[in-house]
Amino acid sequence: MTSNDGGAAPTAELLTATIELGDALRELIEASVTTTAATAEVAAAAELVRAATARISAGSPRQASQLPRLDDPAEGLRVFNPVTGVAHPLAPPLVVRQEDGGVVAEVTLGLAYEGPPTFVHGGMSALFMDQMLGSAAGAAGLWGMTAHLELDYRGPLPLQQTLQLRARVESHEGRKAFITGTIALAADPEKILVEARGLFVMPRPEKQAAYFGTVTDATGRHAPPRRPGDATALQQG
Repeated sequence: MTSNDGGAAPTAELLTATIELGDALRELIEASVTTTAATAEVAAAAELVRAATARISAGSPRQASQLPRLDDPAEGLRVFNPVTGVAHPLAPPLVVRQEDGGVVAEVTLGLAYEGPPTFVHGGMSALFMDQMLGSAAGAAGLWGMTAHLELDYRGPLPLQQTLQLRARVESHEGRKAFITGTIALAADPEKILVEARGLFVMPRPEKQAAYFGTVTDATGRHAPPRRPGDATALQQG
């Protein structure tokens, strides 16, 4: 199989290179917020990063309505998802798996995710819970778009300690699914630090057409996703 960008690189090789770039960028982001290097070293690093940016910016960047060449939303493959995407520099990335009638993931967050000193930014909790609740819907054979999301912050999430995230569908009726989720320390999973409740709604056909009717694949072929939800592929086991 070859990539659909007109190049000769096999998809597997392109995926490997893209993942490696994502890993390198995650390392760079963490280093940039923890560095104590001298000013000259920081300035030199900035120039190197700009040179690297120019190198991969050749050609025309894809538009928002064009799927990345490695993505397949119908199969749950979202390489650049900002929570689970293996190639996205902002993603930890979370690896979500099915377990106990729902989904679960573990993650250790570094200082790139810091809000109050030594703790995770509260907005990150909302981002991760939104993803986990969507993944729970997908695992249950449902999907939808976030219509309502609320969080209770019972305690701050510490950085550099393994967190456990869980979500499960509590009920569903028609186009609606009610889903709950939690975040706790993996070492103390019974002590809930963040609790989330969400309503996910499957758009009506006319809304799906309005939202996704202009989406194309990387070749420009009309390819609206069959499952517009952003829940990504689940690790089995």
